[in-house]
Amino acid sequence: MGGAVSAGEDNDELIDNLKEAQYIRTELVEQAFRAIDRADYYLEEFKDNAYKDLAWKHGNIHLSAPCIYSEVMEALDLQPGLSFLNLGSGTGYLSSMVGLILGPFGVNHGVELHSDVIEYAKQKLDFFIKTSDSFDKFEFCEPSFVTGNCLEISPDCTQYDRVYCGAGVQKEHEDYMKNLLKVGGILVMPLEEKLTKITRTGPSAWETKKILAVSFAPLIQPNHADSGKSRLVHLPPVAVRSLQDLARIAIRGTIKKIIHQEALSKAGNGLKNPPRFKRRRVRRRRMETIVFLDKEVFASRISNPSDDNNNSEDMEEERPEEEETKPSELKPDPPVNFLREKVLSLPLPDPLKYYLLYYREK
Repeated sequence: MGGAVSAGEDNDELIDNLKEAQYIRTELVEQAFRAIDRADYYLEEFKDNAYKDLAWKHGNIHLSAPCIYSEVMEALDLQPGLSFLNLGSGTGYLSSMVGLILGPFGVNHGVELHSDVIEYAKQKLDFFIKTSDSFDKFEFCEPSFVTGNCLEISPDCTQYDRVYCGAGVQKEHEDYMKNLLKVGGILVMPLEEKLTKITRTGPSAWETKKILAVSFAPLIQPNHADSGKSRLVHLPPVAVRSLQDLARIAIRGTIKKIIHQEALSKAGNGLKNPPRFKRRRVRRRRMETIVFLDKEVFASRISNPSDDNNNSEDMEEERPEEEETKPSELKPDPPVNFLREKVLSLPLPDPLKYYLLYYREK
């Protein structure tokens, strides 16, 4: 499933293409997609395909196409402090992007059938927290993953503000999924070959919207052949943050404000640095588009209207500028993690510094 936009050379270019094709439409969703490099969730030998708008599967590990994830993120209408349940949480890629929007006082739970995929997701989450400069730009709601069949969630579990199911839901399970929602909540799931958004408007009232024609593998039905008993999935309790955690959140927030004020002060004194490099324009990129009509799939190539008239002229005008640009000027300088630098410069014991940096090493 996928192929709706052109392949990118890196994560930013993939996001540029998704924006241009109107799959990413809001700033919050764009920031989350740019903060997490999709290639980090691929096995090393498959990373060459990370920026193609295609699904990827290897054994039990699976990633949906970027155009699907972006539609899901937009449909969920995420806000800080909400609770989120990801059914079929897989690698944790979507859950981590959602966590960047929910913030430290949200709830972020995932249910995954395969224990090896849970382990893979935890490794990727740990890698993101400890190494990514993007992590320090957000207040993060860390996902918690549990192993089990999402059709066997304990009936006494809490309800959620937002729910996503990453597998095809059979019609007989539609009400089961709806009951996981709070009033006012949003459920997004593949239902009858359509990505569907369901909003709970009252205790027994729902609004349904079909978003996109999709093809998902169906939910795996529970197997009770061994014991004959259901294996209930117990979701993590909604715990109150510890005083230690609250202190870390407050300290990091204060440091970020100081850094922001220092940057504004420098900008006000005329010391603002010009951009180090110019991103390559993509507005004239040809788009590979998948068109759905009933149950048939048609592929068509749609070009930007400016291609027909201005493409050759624009390329000729830009070429001298490219020739004059030195190769060293085409590459951006490595980003500076001001929060990490500020924390490491504080007159504090090293263990406390590392705690503020979520146990990062220097």
